[in-house]
Amino acid sequence: MSRPSSDRPVDGPLRPSDHLDHGDRLENSDRLAATGGSSSDGAPTQPQLGIVGWLRWGWRQLTSMRTALVLLLLLAIAAIPGSLVPQRSADPNGVSQWRVNNPDLVDLFEALQLFDVYTSVWFSSIYILLFISLIGCVLPRTKHHWKALRQRPPRTPARLSRLDDHLETTAEVPEGEDAASHASHAIDLAQAQLRSARYRVERYDRDGVASVSAERGYIRETGNLLFHGALVGILISVGIGGGFTYTGQTVITEGDGFVNSLGLGYTSFNPGRFVDRENGLTPYSISLDRFDVTYTPIGEAGQGQSGDFQAHVTTRFPGEAPKTDVIRVNHPITMAGDRIYLMGNGYAPTITVRNAEGEVVFGESVPFLPQDGNMTSQGVVKVADGIVGADGSAEQLGLVGFFYPTAGSLDTGALTSMYGDLLNPRMTFWVYAGDLGIDDGTPRSVYALDPTGMEQLAGGDSGLASLELVPGETVDLPNGLGTITFEDATAEGAPEAVKRYISLSVHNNSGAIWVLVFAILALVGLFAALFVPRRRMWVKATADGDTVRLEYAGLARGEDPAIALAVADLEREHRAALQGETAAARDRQANVK
Repeated sequence: MSRPSSDRPVDGPLRPSDHLDHGDRLENSDRLAATGGSSSDGAPTQPQLGIVGWLRWGWRQLTSMRTALVLLLLLAIAAIPGSLVPQRSADPNGVSQWRVNNPDLVDLFEALQLFDVYTSVWFSSIYILLFISLIGCVLPRTKHHWKALRQRPPRTPARLSRLDDHLETTAEVPEGEDAASHASHAIDLAQAQLRSARYRVERYDRDGVASVSAERGYIRETGNLLFHGALVGILISVGIGGGFTYTGQTVITEGDGFVNSLGLGYTSFNPGRFVDRENGLTPYSISLDRFDVTYTPIGEAGQGQSGDFQAHVTTRFPGEAPKTDVIRVNHPITMAGDRIYLMGNGYAPTITVRNAEGEVVFGESVPFLPQDGNMTSQGVVKVADGIVGADGSAEQLGLVGFFYPTAGSLDTGALTSMYGDLLNPRMTFWVYAGDLGIDDGTPRSVYALDPTGMEQLAGGDSGLASLELVPGETVDLPNGLGTITFEDATAEGAPEAVKRYISLSVHNNSGAIWVLVFAILALVGLFAALFVPRRRMWVKATADGDTVRLEYAGLARGEDPAIALAVADLEREHRAALQGETAAARDRQANVK
């Protein structure tokens, strides 16, 4: 017997081609018919594709799942240079330093846009192509899946024995009941059994043969579509949400504060393209009341290692009462949607510079950047105005300082810090005079000094020893330019008067919550696509004299090692239910007699 055409999708393994739209099949057939399908000598010929045909072919290649996976891999590879090369949007100082260190590669890196990877033409092209590929892949499959969900389970195949997972048995017909009605009753039981197992069922009876067709596992394709749709959502969230994201860094010294404003608070600020620089920041302030850090005591294992860091701050919103809070490492606080992280800390000794007339030309608590685990720190003091040289001309001073919280000497005689806490604080300075390079409008880092074109007056190769100070001490600047004082604010002159500072990182990522939501949906969809089996089950009952022939069969789409076990379980449970009803019927008849 030939296989009925209507049974083709279910008699053999389910194939991806089974999901082609009918129009696609007709289109393929029409193309072959238009080209004849073969040459005059019977050899097959290649169809001729016009412009529309090539465009259609290119679209199908772009929207295939294979292409989407390749583009996703390319996107991951394309993001690698962004983690190896400093990015202009996130680390402009790092880019400047890289250009100085690698002058021969600057032009090449600029041409390849390696300092702006995530906004480069090539990275954006991959990103947009991946987005189009996923959209073009998901939408047609969603349409087809929606149609499949509304269709009835397929008709029972004429020959279930042709399926690999097939069982057959017979059942006796109870006394007083004909075989046809018993077959129908057996299918009623199977239908209820399959429905309770969450199968979609459809009854097919014809020519004295009763059968039920059942299927389940459409959630597998639903999960697949959910996964790919969630990837599209992630791309949208990252692409659009990133435009509303901003990050910034600031440094706060004990007793000072930070205001969430571009003109007042940030040492660096990196806004997304959609951030309103004028009105996009919610006004609030943070003041550093006290910074606490613990160190392992001298003489114990791991001496000098820092322990817990706690920044005790006071936060304020306009028109509201101030609140106290604590910022710790990996324990940020949240203000107006901004996540504020503690990134670093150090010492900020108070330094005063006076000119030859005794006038104060500089007086600040200067943050020194730690250079090692014992808090040996380096800082810069820039005096742009108020210093007059011996010839009466205006001078600019640059002082590169080193701060040692617990000063000690190496074998070479060089100073270093032996411990992170303030036990024996000391500070040294190299002094430069000349043009600081800040009058031409060029941005300069407050934590670095470029001595190019400046004369070194003390320290290094100048011929004069570097200036050395302890808290409360004042020393003279070279060439009679004035004095410098390492201030001590307490009456007793205690070294703890040196202030601490913290560096904070402010993050506002409006799209992060959507990225999280879509990432969770992608995981849910992936688990459903991987672990939910797609199955079709059939039970057929055929009257055969005084018995009923029962057939059980199953078909899986893709790999399903448990399909044979599922068919065996169905056969066992169905036969047990049928035999139980038959035994009950016999008992009732015996009682009647």
